[in-house]
Amino acid sequence: MTGILSARLAAAASFLCLGWFAYTQTQPPQLTINKVKDNLYEIEGDGGNVAALITNEGVLLVDDKFGQDHDAILADIKTLTSAPIKYIITTHHHSDHSGGNGKFIEGADIISTANARANILNHKQPNAPEDMVPARLVFTQEMSVFIGGQEVRAEYFGRGHTNGDAIVYFPGLHTIHTGDLMAGASPLIDYPGGGSVVDWTKTLDGAMTLDFDTVIPGHGKVTDKAGLKTYRDNVEKLRNRVAGLIHEGRSQADIAKVMTAEYKWAPDSLNMQWSLPGMMTELR
Repeated sequence: MTGILSARLAAAASFLCLGWFAYTQTQPPQLTINKVKDNLYEIEGDGGNVAALITNEGVLLVDDKFGQDHDAILADIKTLTSAPIKYIITTHHHSDHSGGNGKFIEGADIISTANARANILNHKQPNAPEDMVPARLVFTQEMSVFIGGQEVRAEYFGRGHTNGDAIVYFPGLHTIHTGDLMAGASPLIDYPGGGSVVDWTKTLDGAMTLDFDTVIPGHGKVTDKAGLKTYRDNVEKLRNRVAGLIHEGRSQADIAKVMTAEYKWAPDSLNMQWSLPGMMTELR
C-alpha cells in the first residue's frame, strides 16, 4: 500500500508540475507602462523597451517587441487612448524590437534605417523567427514624422550594436530612445549584423550632440544624459580592455575567461558568440 500511495503521490505531483509549466508557457506577456513625460510613455517587460507618443492624431511607437507582445501592447495603449497606432519606428532589426512588425504593419506605417530593413531581408539574426517583416519606409541619415503637433526624428549616427541602429529623438520633449545602443550593463556587439565596438562610441558621441535630458534605453530603466555618457565611457573601457589583452597576445579562450570574470559574460551568451570573435578581428 505504501508503494502504491507513493506512486500515486508522485504521479499527482508530476501532473501538477506539468500543468504549471503549461500554464506559465501559455500566459500572455506581462508588460508595464510608465509615464516618461507629457504624452510620452514607456512599455517595458518582454523584449525591448517601447516608447509610445500619444496624440490627438494617433499613436507613434518606437519598437514593437516580439510578435507575441502585440496584444499586450495594444491593451496598454488602450488604457491611455482609443486612437489608432499610426507609426512605428523600429530602432534595429532584432526580433525583440521589431518582431511585432508583422502584426502591426497592416494598420501602421513602419519605419527603419535602410540597413535594418536589409538585415531582416537577409536573415542577419540567425535565431530570429522566420516570419520577420521589415519596414516599408526607410531612411539612411535622418527622417522626421509630424503627428499631433509633435516632431519625432529618427537619426542614424553610425554603427554600434548593429549597422542599422536608429536614435529616435523627441525634440519637443527633450527625450531620446537609443534602441540597444544603450542596453543592459554591457554592450552586445552584433558583428554578424554589422556592429562595431570601435564605431559604437563615435555613434553615441553623435547622439550626445542632441538637446535632451531623458533617455529611454533599449533595455533597462529610463535614465538621463549623464547615464548615457557613463554607458558610452564604459563601452570605451571595455574596448580598451579587450584591445590590450589582444595586443598582449592573449588567446580568445583566455579573453573569454576575463570577460566572464569582469563583465559577467556567460560562456553560452550572445556576447561570447557574436561580440568576442568580432572584437578579436576588429581590435587586432
